[in-house]
Amino acid sequence: MTRQPTPFTSPVQFLAFGFGSGLSPKAPGTAGTVAALPLYWLLAKLGLPGYTVAVLVALLAGVWICQRASDELGVHDHGGIVWDEFVGLWIALWGLPVAWPWVLAGFVLFRLFDIVKPWPIGYLDRRVHGGLGIMLDDVVAGVFAGICLHAAHWWLL
Repeated sequence: MTRQPTPFTSPVQFLAFGFGSGLSPKAPGTAGTVAALPLYWLLAKLGLPGYTVAVLVALLAGVWICQRASDELGVHDHGGIVWDEFVGLWIALWGLPVAWPWVLAGFVLFRLFDIVKPWPIGYLDRRVHGGLGIMLDDVVAGVFAGICLHAAHWWLL
């Protein structure tokens, strides 16, 4: 049975719904990615080792958070669950200069890969279920975006 999201009374849903950004009536994934940006700026201040640990913790916690939120809602991968977008964006921006052009390019590329879902992203999205499945397609979209960004960084500099 599908239940209404309650991100302001359930701590797990609060995280899964990206502090409420996933409640956006239009493009909740994009709204969640926008909401991930302020945290990106804070995480980037940790330096690459700290940033890496924080993203890995967010990824592993995200598997549990997304599974638990899905269980509470009674639906797999509710459109408002956007913690996976947070982590996917942070992966896309890993190791890049902390500057607006790179952040904007990372945002656009991550959203592009997440929406279009080229192979294997779409395959993983359809075949892997549970919290891992919710997270995995966005993790791979972030990796693909990050590879493109690092190639552009190498080429430009």
